Amino acid sequence: MSGIMLIPISLTVSDISGLSGDANSRAQVASAIREACIHVGFFYVKNHGVDEIVIRSTIEASRRFFDLSLEEKMKLDVHKSPNFKGYTPLLGENTNPENRGDLHECFDIGPEINASSNSSMSGSNVWPAEDVIPGFQGVVLKYYQEVIALGLKLFPAFALALNLPEDFFAEKVQTAAAIMRLLHYPPQTGVIDDRIQGIGAHTDYECFTILWQQDDIPALQVLNTSGQWIDAKPMPGTFVIK
Repeated sequence: MSGIMLIPISLTVSDISGLSGDANSRAQVASAIREACIHVGFFYVKNHGVDEIVIRSTIEASRRFFDLSLEEKMKLDVHKSPNFKGYTPLLGENTNPENRGDLHECFDIGPEINASSNSSMSGSNVWPAEDVIPGFQGVVLKYYQEVIALGLKLFPAFALALNLPEDFFAEKVQTAAAIMRLLHYPPQTGVIDDRIQGIGAHTDYECFTILWQQDDIPALQVLNTSGQWIDAKPMPGTFVIK
């Protein structure tokens, strides 16, 4: 008798408040994450612990940064950085060689690892001057720290999902190598060139990505295990984990 497997056509939502509960609650969250990763590879998390005020403040700070003149932003050109931190302009990246470039601009920060270390990300972040965007650095770093804390909360769940000891990843993530990216996708107007997308199909290189989407603009799509592109629409109060 042949079996039939039903492949999900949408992302599931995991309530990860159970990760602060007893062993059974943590195991239930891990089981839900396992199923999502096997069949889709992406899922939403709610009750994640990242302060809503911190999120909104960072979105506003991000808007203020991308509203700066190109001349001002290019003072932080990522290509002048030895550690992959700084600003990348529109069409400055291209995930698909057949396209003309990705229609987004971004600003990357990461851990400020001692410059004497051998890490390719060692050294300081770069920031706009305080008189250009007052408070920007503090707001963005606060968000970065809270999202790092969320990531550390998820590692034990991934370990359980892989049938590993809950603390399997603990000693492996003592020094965060996480790069955080603020992204701006401008609207496309006039005649649309199919060779220019916000970002082409790609996979990320991190252990996992924690993504906050703007509430009212659906754009993200996910390729599930059956080869279908499915929408990952913004869902208020959640992060997408991929």
